[in-house]
Amino acid sequence: MTYLELVNSVLRRLREDEVSTIAETSYSALVGDFVNDAKQIVENSHSWSALRTAIDFNTVAGTSIYPLTGAGQYAELREAMNVTSKAVFNMSNRTAMNRNYKISPASGTPTSLAFNGVDDNGDITVQVYPNPDGVYSLYFDAFVPQTSLTADATRLKVPFNPVLQLALAMALRERGETGGQSAAEQFAIADTVLSDAVAFDANKYQEDILYVPV
Repeated sequence: MTYLELVNSVLRRLREDEVSTIAETSYSALVGDFVNDAKQIVENSHSWSALRTAIDFNTVAGTSIYPLTGAGQYAELREAMNVTSKAVFNMSNRTAMNRNYKISPASGTPTSLAFNGVDDNGDITVQVYPNPDGVYSLYFDAFVPQTSLTADATRLKVPFNPVLQLALAMALRERGETGGQSAAEQFAIADTVLSDAVAFDANKYQEDILYVPV
């Protein structure tokens, strides 16, 4: 479903006139904001299969910090690999990286990885250790949220119904009177729809679910 279709779906449920572009009225623009707010909440609620993305790049000798271009700040890493050396990275942390580079700096094949803040574009950066001594191909399996919807024709990646129902709940709460359904009732519907969508999507990746006897 496109951004414009989502906004018009909310407007119809509010008994408002549809629009030909989201910025057509101040109210349709407000509903557009609710759609984006709802999108972010839905995206953050689950590792959606539609957001699964491969990020890969080559290291540069002597450079240990790299941005995951296009990942933003809310990406979730599922796996990171040094393809050249055919090895999975050991996940570390910023404190350990600081100690490695300040106390026992070394160059060689990168084997450890840690998050290292964000760059000027707002993308997550990672640091590897040892400091690369050459060109290594790195691969990241990640879940990357879609950027905020701005163009009318942009299609939503995550399931549309949870976003639609939650945006409608936000609009009902803002309006204050609905002539029928309350905002609280609509938020409850949105929660149920989201729960169902998460369960359905999680079923696509049953191999990622580990059952451990306790």
